[in-house]
Amino acid sequence: MTDQAPASESEIPGDTAGDIPGKPTSASRTTLSHIMTHSDTNLLGTVHGGVIMKLVDDAAGAVAGRHSGGPAVTASMDEMVFLEPVRVGDLVHVKAQVNWTGRTSMEVGVRVLAERWNESTPRTRVGSAYLVFAAVDADGKPRPVPPVIPETERDKRRYQEAQIRRTHRLARRRAIKELREERAAQGYED
Repeated sequence: MTDQAPASESEIPGDTAGDIPGKPTSASRTTLSHIMTHSDTNLLGTVHGGVIMKLVDDAAGAVAGRHSGGPAVTASMDEMVFLEPVRVGDLVHVKAQVNWTGRTSMEVGVRVLAERWNESTPRTRVGSAYLVFAAVDADGKPRPVPPVIPETERDKRRYQEAQIRRTHRLARRRAIKELREERAAQGYED
Protein backbone atom coordinates (compact mmCIF):
# COMPACT_ATOMS: atom_id res chain seq x y z
CA MET A 1 0.00 0.00 0.00
CA THR A 2 1.15 3.51 -0.71
CA ASP A 3 -1.15 5.25 1.74
CA GLN A 4 0.08 8.34 3.51
CA ALA A 5 -0.44 8.67 7.25
CA PRO A 6 -1.44 12.03 8.73
CA ALA A 7 1.47 14.31 9.64
CA SER A 8 1.24 13.44 13.32
CA GLU A 9 -0.37 10.67 15.31
CA SER A 10 -2.63 13.15 17.03
CA GLU A 11 -3.93 14.51 13.72
CA ILE A 12 -7.43 13.21 13.11
CA PRO A 13 -8.74 13.46 9.53
CA GLY A 14 -11.83 15.39 8.63
CA ASP A 15 -13.65 16.93 5.71
CA THR A 16 -11.18 19.17 3.92
CA ALA A 17 -11.60 20.99 0.62
CA GLY A 18 -10.81 18.79 -2.35
CA ASP A 19 -10.84 15.57 -0.29
CA ILE A 20 -13.52 12.95 0.07
CA PRO A 21 -15.72 13.88 3.04
CA GLY A 22 -14.85 11.91 6.15
CA LYS A 23 -17.17 9.42 7.79
CA PRO A 24 -17.55 8.89 11.54
CA THR A 25 -16.51 5.55 13.01
CA SER A 26 -20.13 4.73 13.84
CA ALA A 27 -21.27 5.05 10.21
CA SER A 28 -19.97 1.61 9.25
CA ARG A 29 -19.63 -0.19 12.60
CA THR A 30 -21.44 -3.53 12.54
CA THR A 31 -22.09 -6.75 14.45
CA LEU A 32 -22.47 -10.16 12.84
CA SER A 33 -24.01 -12.86 15.05
CA HIS A 34 -24.07 -16.60 14.41
CA ILE A 35 -24.99 -19.71 16.44
CA MET A 36 -22.28 -22.36 16.29
CA THR A 37 -23.41 -25.87 15.32
CA HIS A 38 -21.82 -29.32 15.03
CA SER A 39 -20.83 -28.60 11.43
CA ASP A 40 -18.52 -25.83 12.75
CA THR A 41 -16.40 -28.10 14.98
CA ASN A 42 -12.84 -29.36 14.71
CA LEU A 43 -11.48 -32.74 15.85
CA LEU A 44 -11.37 -31.53 19.47
CA GLY A 45 -15.09 -30.78 19.49
CA THR A 46 -14.69 -27.01 19.70
CA VAL A 47 -15.43 -24.56 16.90
CA HIS A 48 -12.76 -24.60 14.22
CA GLY A 49 -10.58 -21.48 14.18
CA GLY A 50 -11.15 -21.17 10.45
CA VAL A 51 -14.90 -20.80 11.01
CA ILE A 52 -14.24 -17.90 13.38
CA MET A 53 -11.74 -16.39 10.93
CA LYS A 54 -14.33 -16.49 8.14
CA LEU A 55 -16.87 -14.70 10.36
CA VAL A 56 -14.17 -12.13 11.21
CA ASP A 57 -13.38 -11.59 7.52
CA ASP A 58 -17.09 -11.36 6.63
CA ALA A 59 -17.81 -8.73 9.29
CA ALA A 60 -14.65 -6.76 8.50
CA GLY A 61 -15.44 -6.87 4.78
CA ALA A 62 -18.94 -5.53 5.39
CA VAL A 63 -17.51 -2.66 7.44
CA ALA A 64 -14.84 -1.88 4.83
CA GLY A 65 -17.42 -1.90 2.03
CA ARG A 66 -19.78 0.33 3.98
CA HIS A 67 -17.06 2.80 4.90
CA SER A 68 -15.55 2.97 1.42
CA GLY A 69 -18.89 3.01 -0.36
CA GLY A 70 -18.13 0.03 -2.57
CA PRO A 71 -16.09 -3.12 -2.98
CA ALA A 72 -13.12 -3.72 -0.69
CA VAL A 73 -10.83 -6.74 -0.59
CA THR A 74 -8.82 -8.27 2.25
CA ALA A 75 -5.20 -7.20 1.83
CA SER A 76 -3.83 -8.68 5.05
CA MET A 77 -4.67 -9.95 8.49
CA ASP A 78 -2.19 -8.45 10.92
CA GLU A 79 -3.20 -10.46 13.88
CA MET A 80 -5.80 -13.02 14.90
CA VAL A 81 -5.84 -13.90 18.57
CA PHE A 82 -7.94 -16.72 20.02
CA LEU A 83 -8.47 -16.14 23.74
CA GLU A 84 -11.02 -18.83 24.67
CA PRO A 85 -12.51 -21.83 22.87
CA VAL A 86 -15.90 -21.47 21.20
CA ARG A 87 -18.31 -24.38 21.62
CA VAL A 88 -21.33 -25.77 19.84
CA GLY A 89 -24.36 -23.81 21.05
CA ASP A 90 -22.43 -20.58 21.53
CA LEU A 91 -23.96 -17.46 20.03
CA VAL A 92 -20.94 -15.67 18.56
CA HIS A 93 -20.99 -11.90 18.03
CA VAL A 94 -18.35 -10.44 15.71
CA LYS A 95 -18.08 -6.67 16.20
CA ALA A 96 -16.11 -4.68 13.62
CA GLN A 97 -15.24 -1.06 12.94
CA VAL A 98 -12.83 0.95 10.81
CA ASN A 99 -9.94 2.05 13.03
CA TRP A 100 -7.82 3.93 10.48
CA THR A 101 -7.84 4.93 6.83
CA GLY A 102 -5.12 5.73 4.36
CA ARG A 103 -5.54 6.84 0.78
CA THR A 104 -6.95 3.52 -0.51
CA SER A 105 -6.79 1.20 2.47
CA MET A 106 -8.47 0.78 5.84
CA GLU A 107 -7.62 -1.06 9.04
CA VAL A 108 -10.65 -2.82 10.51
CA GLY A 109 -10.57 -3.92 14.14
CA VAL A 110 -12.66 -6.91 15.15
CA ARG A 111 -13.72 -8.26 18.56
CA VAL A 112 -15.26 -11.72 18.88
CA LEU A 113 -17.61 -12.38 21.80
CA ALA A 114 -19.49 -15.56 22.71
CA GLU A 115 -22.39 -16.42 24.98
CA ARG A 116 -24.50 -19.54 25.44
CA TRP A 117 -27.51 -19.30 23.15
CA ASN A 118 -29.97 -20.33 25.87
CA GLU A 119 -28.51 -18.66 28.97
CA SER A 120 -28.42 -15.09 30.21
CA THR A 121 -24.75 -15.17 31.18
CA PRO A 122 -22.34 -12.37 30.29
CA ARG A 123 -20.62 -12.46 26.94
CA THR A 124 -17.01 -13.63 26.95
CA ARG A 125 -14.36 -12.11 24.72
CA VAL A 126 -13.01 -15.08 22.75
CA GLY A 127 -10.88 -13.39 20.09
CA SER A 128 -9.74 -10.29 18.26
CA ALA A 129 -8.21 -9.42 14.93
CA TYR A 130 -6.89 -6.56 12.80
CA LEU A 131 -7.36 -6.69 9.04
CA VAL A 132 -6.33 -4.36 6.26
CA PHE A 133 -8.72 -3.89 3.35
CA ALA A 134 -8.09 -2.15 0.04
CA ALA A 135 -10.97 -0.41 -1.69
CA VAL A 136 -11.18 -1.39 -5.36
CA ASP A 137 -13.08 -0.21 -8.41
CA ALA A 138 -14.88 -2.38 -10.98
CA ASP A 139 -11.53 -3.22 -12.61
CA GLY A 140 -9.95 -4.27 -9.30
CA LYS A 141 -7.77 -1.14 -9.15
CA PRO A 142 -7.31 0.74 -5.85
CA ARG A 143 -9.69 3.62 -5.26
CA PRO A 144 -9.71 6.38 -2.64
CA VAL A 145 -11.56 5.92 0.64
CA PRO A 146 -13.10 8.55 2.90
CA PRO A 147 -11.10 9.41 6.01
CA VAL A 148 -12.46 7.87 9.20
CA ILE A 149 -13.42 10.36 11.89
CA PRO A 150 -12.95 8.88 15.37
CA GLU A 151 -15.80 9.91 17.64
CA THR A 152 -14.83 8.72 21.12
CA GLU A 153 -11.63 8.57 23.12
CA ARG A 154 -11.60 4.80 22.48
CA ASP A 155 -11.89 5.46 18.72
CA LYS A 156 -9.00 7.96 18.91
CA ARG A 157 -6.85 5.42 20.79
CA ARG A 158 -7.66 2.76 18.19
CA TYR A 159 -6.76 5.20 15.40
CA GLN A 160 -3.36 5.89 16.97
CA GLU A 161 -2.69 2.19 17.64
CA ALA A 162 -3.59 1.43 14.01
CA GLN A 163 -0.98 3.95 12.85
CA ILE A 164 1.63 2.14 14.97
CA ARG A 165 0.64 -1.23 13.47
CA ARG A 166 0.88 0.28 9.97
CA THR A 167 4.35 1.65 10.66
CA HIS A 168 5.49 -1.77 11.91
CA ARG A 169 3.86 -3.54 8.94
CA LEU A 170 5.68 -1.31 6.45
CA ALA A 171 9.02 -1.58 8.30
CA ARG A 172 8.72 -5.38 8.41
CA ARG A 173 7.92 -5.52 4.68
CA ARG A 174 10.89 -3.25 3.90
CA ALA A 175 13.29 -5.28 6.08
CA ILE A 176 12.24 -8.58 4.49
CA LYS A 177 12.61 -7.14 0.99
CA GLU A 178 16.11 -5.86 1.82
CA LEU A 179 17.12 -9.24 3.27
CA ARG A 180 15.88 -11.09 0.20
CA GLU A 181 17.73 -8.69 -2.12
CA GLU A 182 20.90 -9.11 -0.06
CA ARG A 183 20.65 -12.91 -0.16
CA ALA A 184 19.96 -12.85 -3.92
CA ALA A 185 23.05 -10.66 -4.42
CA GLN A 186 25.07 -13.27 -2.49
CA GLY A 187 23.80 -15.98 -4.85
CA TYR A 188 21.28 -17.65 -2.53
CA GLU A 189 18.02 -18.85 -4.04
CA ASP A 190 14.84 -18.95 -2.03
